[in-house]
Amino acid sequence: MTPEELRAARDRTVPDVVSGGLRVLFCGINPSLMTGATGHHFAHPGNRFWPVLHRSGFTPRQLKPAEQSELLRYGLGITNVVARATARADELTAEEFREGGQILAAKAELLRPQWLAVVGVTAYRTAFGRRTARIGPQDHAIGGARVWALPNPSGLNAHWTAQTMAEEYGRLLACVDHNTADPTFPANPTFPATPANPAEAAQAAEAT
Repeated sequence: MTPEELRAARDRTVPDVVSGGLRVLFCGINPSLMTGATGHHFAHPGNRFWPVLHRSGFTPRQLKPAEQSELLRYGLGITNVVARATARADELTAEEFREGGQILAAKAELLRPQWLAVVGVTAYRTAFGRRTARIGPQDHAIGGARVWALPNPSGLNAHWTAQTMAEEYGRLLACVDHNTADPTFPANPTFPATPANPAEAAQAAEAT
């Protein structure tokens, strides 16, 4: 990928990987220039989304960004809070995040995923006005979907390793599986405590 091709990808949008009734709809912050140029979510080489997804147990093998449509076989999908591609997430405005939150709520209402997993707690706080939100399950629903804030898998998010991210993604998977196996799973369950980790750096997050 040449620098010229990456620059040309600025402000592009990338189609969601979605279908109705997903187990988990993962929601990135916004596409990176690499994602904009390739059309593949979490395509930046330093992004750890795909290895973490496998390590946590969501996929039986590590998928490549170009294999993103395979996620639908496992009841998983991908969207973004903000649709336009940028070099860094801190190029986005708070208003874009709030507007993106409204659009995301409408998507969740239409698609009815069991869980909406926002991969970036700072983006989640801004988009939905949840200023004190922390990584883990949230106390409200969006479009009928239960919500989990996950650590941003960007390589710039050095406060989380691939292993600690996989542990947090695995906590979500355990609850998803519990819900799938047991329809009486409570609407507001008590979850295990999130392992202690420093908060994500608000301005260090790279776009997906």
